[in-house]
Amino acid sequence: MDVKDFDFELPEELIAQRPLPHRDASRLLLLNRENGDLDHRHFSDINTLLKAGDCLVLNDTRVLPARLFGEKKETHGRVEVLLLHEQRADEWETLVKPAKRVKPGTEIIFGDGRLKATCIATNDHGGRVLRFHYEGIFMEVIESLGKMPLPPYITEELDDQERYQTVFARKSGAAAAPTAGLHFTEEQLCELRAKGVNICYITLHVGLGTFRPVSVDTVEEHEMHAEYFEMSADTAETLNEAKENGRDIIACGTTSARTLETIINTHGGFLQTCGWSDIFIYPGYVFKGIDGLITNFHLPKSTLMMLVSAFAGKDAIMHAYQEAIAKQYRFFSFGDAMYIEKGARSF
Repeated sequence: MDVKDFDFELPEELIAQRPLPHRDASRLLLLNRENGDLDHRHFSDINTLLKAGDCLVLNDTRVLPARLFGEKKETHGRVEVLLLHEQRADEWETLVKPAKRVKPGTEIIFGDGRLKATCIATNDHGGRVLRFHYEGIFMEVIESLGKMPLPPYITEELDDQERYQTVFARKSGAAAAPTAGLHFTEEQLCELRAKGVNICYITLHVGLGTFRPVSVDTVEEHEMHAEYFEMSADTAETLNEAKENGRDIIACGTTSARTLETIINTHGGFLQTCGWSDIFIYPGYVFKGIDGLITNFHLPKSTLMMLVSAFAGKDAIMHAYQEAIAKQYRFFSFGDAMYIEKGARSF
């Protein structure tokens, strides 16, 4: 399968640079998975589209303010560090710029010197393993020194860093936000619960794979980077009951979808578990865990485009994207949303 099959032309002005003033004001493109029909809505309509008994699965990961600026101890040269994940106590996989100037043994000082790091290993694509030294509590130091790691296609600074967090973000550890969840408000979630929609949470800490482009020509050659996930006993019980009773499971975001598919493929059902997921979903994959998917509009030739194409069909997705472009939808992290629903609605 050719990676170029998932390419499309996107006008630069459709890349959303800022979130809208109200989270649920984004537009929502409704795609019927059964027949490919499209409908234009707003995200606030999601409460009318989900029905009592449905399970909505949200990723409660919280983005670290993981973008750090420091200088090399010996030369005072500027260095930018992006924290990705902690491999072991105080040792982190990171992306470093300029990477060629940071070799094993290089020492970096951040801020007023409360945080220091030593490079102990090198990885591909600018990756470095850094061992950190600090006073106090590491996460508190990072909160005071770090900036939000916005994707490279966003060129404007955020006025409020919490707008790159979901309202249900709880567990710190992500290098990027699960952006489909950015649209939800606390009020919406309360209304959905009152309606009888079961809301449950998984955790997948979005990591290096988000920043790694598909650099091969053939889809099957691409290797996904592993990301840490968790599922609680309560979530597993709710999802298993939904499966047993024929209720729909709607994943909010590709991160939730990949977590659910990883667990059900490994265990044949849902259970309390944690581990590392490197699942790569592209057309031909048969979904076992989800019936619907809420997602944003993704980068051309990305693994996320391949996942939504696997779920709804490549032709249907490419048609929907062309419709979104024609209707001036906003794309990527702060852009509009799509809901790929199971099929014809009976309400």
